[in-house]
Amino acid sequence: MSGAWTEVRLGDLVSVRHGWPFRSELFSDELTGRPIVVAIGNFNYSGGFRFDSTAVKEYTGEYPKEYELAPGDVLLVMTCQTAGGEILGIPARVPNDGRTYLHNQRLGKVVLQRRDAASLDYLYWVFLSRPFNQHLFQTASGTKILHTSPGRIEACPVRLPPLDEQKAIAGVLGALDDKIDLNRRMNRTLEAMAQALFRSWFVDFDPVRAKAEGRQPEGMDAETAALFQSRLVNSELGEIPEGWSTQALSSCIELRTGGTPRTSESQYWGGEIPWFSVKDAPADGDVWVIHTEKTITQLGLENCAAELLPPRTTIISARGTVGKLALTAVPMAINQSCYGVRSKQHGADFFAYYLLKSTVDRLRARTHGSVFDTITRETFSTLSVVLPPAAVQRRFESAVFSILGRIELNLRESVTLGQLRDLLLPKLISGEIRVSDAEAQLAASA
Repeated sequence: MSGAWTEVRLGDLVSVRHGWPFRSELFSDELTGRPIVVAIGNFNYSGGFRFDSTAVKEYTGEYPKEYELAPGDVLLVMTCQTAGGEILGIPARVPNDGRTYLHNQRLGKVVLQRRDAASLDYLYWVFLSRPFNQHLFQTASGTKILHTSPGRIEACPVRLPPLDEQKAIAGVLGALDDKIDLNRRMNRTLEAMAQALFRSWFVDFDPVRAKAEGRQPEGMDAETAALFQSRLVNSELGEIPEGWSTQALSSCIELRTGGTPRTSESQYWGGEIPWFSVKDAPADGDVWVIHTEKTITQLGLENCAAELLPPRTTIISARGTVGKLALTAVPMAINQSCYGVRSKQHGADFFAYYLLKSTVDRLRARTHGSVFDTITRETFSTLSVVLPPAAVQRRFESAVFSILGRIELNLRESVTLGQLRDLLLPKLISGEIRVSDAEAQLAASA
């Protein structure tokens, strides 16, 4: 595959179109199947959408039909609220999931005009490149809030290989993205399985009900079934299995504190210890947090209120964005807006995670605060939960061990694939390496 690379003006290949100013008072949090207004907050900073982990708003009013988006349409972020303009130009493709998405203001829709000269799949990766972002940053208007425009985007110079090589480059990078997306979807399925098992055992009490009816609990071996009674009894929380108890949530967990080292002390930051804040919370289904945006040193840890949390500690965000959950995959510290949660029962870390997940809506309902919603230590004392015997908790741990382990492996693989993609991206679109070299790297890393 060979041919000369040329430098062209992006506007010679595409046009970029403004969105429509949808009225915010007509937005709705209730998801009923109405059109969804795409917002900047729905974008991943590494490209693509994150509708599964961000606020999604439906539109309840009338709007011009030309602002309905089609599957595969590419949108670009045209406003950034940070001084460095880090998300200017970040692209995402409209998914083909049966829902209708609307082209909001501050987002540019890319329309390919020269199919004979350019591939939109290739240009998507150009939009993720640092030179493209820097062009938009350097030409942006505003100080605290930066704005670009269709004209500034179209004025960006782009190095363009022959069309067949564009498609090959997009194919290599797209294959990495596809595998990451496959892992993400697999994780959502696996996590749903673990959550369904928790609900079956500890919310619906299916094994107990089956035994009460003289049936063998479905999908359960005899040894596990023997741990469950065959009778339900009354309690303050309604019917529960005989021999189980109701307790305050605080009585069966230990809370660990978070803190922030002084930001003015450089020796506290940039070390080997991950430092979790709510922005590090994993996407739905990924469960684990493996790495964090910021890290601290041992000295930083010793000079703040944070503790070093061991692996399999549940983290729950307790202030502002309340109720985000994660499991630590490695030792890490957390900031003061979170709690680390450990089960008082040895060997029941996963049970504690799903217990919190099952109660998070009730915890949110008990938040208070004049400025931010907040969960305090006392909040955990106000909530009663059904607690099974230790042997049942440990058996659940065994049942979901391989499921959560597979999720962690998928997540780690996705991190590696993302790093490889980010390494190859600038080299491929600059012509520093050719597709054959990238494919060799991929084969070596497989």
